[in-house]
Amino acid sequence: MNIFYNLVTKRIVATVSALLVVAIGCAAGFWQLSRANEKLALAEHLAARQQMTILNANAQDWSLEEANQRRMIARGTYLPQSSVWLDNRPRPLPAGGSANAAQSGFFLMMPLKLQGVDQILWVNRGWAPRNNEDREKLPLVSTREGLVSIEGIVFPHPGKVYELGKKIGDVAIGAPRIEQNFELEREGQWHHWVQSPFILREIEVGIEDGLLREWAPLTMGVDRHYAYAFQWFALALSGFLFWLISGLIQQRKRGDKSE
Repeated sequence: MNIFYNLVTKRIVATVSALLVVAIGCAAGFWQLSRANEKLALAEHLAARQQMTILNANAQDWSLEEANQRRMIARGTYLPQSSVWLDNRPRPLPAGGSANAAQSGFFLMMPLKLQGVDQILWVNRGWAPRNNEDREKLPLVSTREGLVSIEGIVFPHPGKVYELGKKIGDVAIGAPRIEQNFELEREGQWHHWVQSPFILREIEVGIEDGLLREWAPLTMGVDRHYAYAFQWFALALSGFLFWLISGLIQQRKRGDKSE
């Protein structure tokens, strides 16, 4: 006890500094663990929701609370002239995927006019790579004409990215647009459409339409959170050991001089 008392009382500045390092390291480490647990819990919740009965978008007017994160089928006609291309979207990587995650591209948001219902359902049809030589050139994709049946997962939005300011002014309605983010309510106001209060992320794979739909699982990045937590805890431990060892060395030197 006397040793630790001396280490603290005779090295106040070093002790306070070490406490700050330990506190910051532990706080950041526990925060990373909490983020990992949140992702795992969200993935479990989503998996449970997807095991429920598949909803039919044409059957009734579903609310977001009823349909969120559930599987849904829809039948209707695509309106490709009103598509929105969401820019700066990294390539989705499925579980165990090894493709270039840094590759950037677009999410293709396309309205689907539901059959037998005066309502529009926005569909995230998938990801397509960007043309690195001409950022304004849209990828070549094919869209099935006439009635189509699709299946997907319901989400409130397709995900958001950081955006420097927002576009103000008239929007070219009736022509595909490149946007940073997608605002469902704003699209309804511009087009004067009655819309579903959610978007449908299509999950059908194997269609040769130029789009990738191998969506990354929600647990993607959990290992990274664990690695970051380990680094922060290691920093806290290193700060404590440095304070302890350097203090013991100083005490030993003082003892040698006093003899």
